[in-house]
Amino acid sequence: TETTLRAGEFPPESQVPVSDSIDAPPLALTQLSDDERLFANSVYEFAHREVRPLVREMDEHAAMAPSLLPKLFDLGVMGIEIPEQYGGAGATLFHSVLAVESLSRVDPALGVLVDVQNTLVVNSFVRWASDDLKSRCLPKLAERSIGAFCLSEAGSGSDAFALTTRAVEDGDNYRLTGRKLWITNANEADLFIVFATVNPDAGYKGITAFVLERGTPGFTVGRKEDKLGIRASS
Repeated sequence: TETTLRAGEFPPESQVPVSDSIDAPPLALTQLSDDERLFANSVYEFAHREVRPLVREMDEHAAMAPSLLPKLFDLGVMGIEIPEQYGGAGATLFHSVLAVESLSRVDPALGVLVDVQNTLVVNSFVRWASDDLKSRCLPKLAERSIGAFCLSEAGSGSDAFALTTRAVEDGDNYRLTGRKLWITNANEADLFIVFATVNPDAGYKGITAFVLERGTPGFTVGRKEDKLGIRASS
């Protein structure tokens, strides 16, 4: 059956040709539950309605439309794994995957923003942050704040343990010195997880992470890279 599709659209399952020949691809080993299918469809419907009209403009200007950000929070896709006690959905990592997939069918740049928010930033807070940090930061990430995961450096990309950003004790605080590169969501983020070395002699065991808020004295965000694709993602 022939069908005409616009870019980013998938044909309905009823219009996907099925073959009984030996060359036909195998069926998936798992199927989405009713809850997962409903969630994925609702996110895709949002993307089709709210995002698709803005995709070309965002790509040409290499910038995320500010009007979309509060809508993402209202949709509930910015705090998928955040426990309900902190204002999140209390769902699973797989729900995050479904959200990223559904958004990326329309605009992968927006998919990247939601991906980093959930799978890197929220994931880190939920699994490794102290109770104090969870209570202070997770409600913000669920309701209004975008996060960034600051690991890569000029000489520390694939080899993350080669990072040189230092954290030195300064009374009851730490003073961070260094520079990070290619940090996704940097233009939009309010909260930054910044990895730094507190003990260079300990190798990778001397690395820890700090939470910085936009506006912290001495903390600045540099220029946005001009990319070949997925341009609206900062």
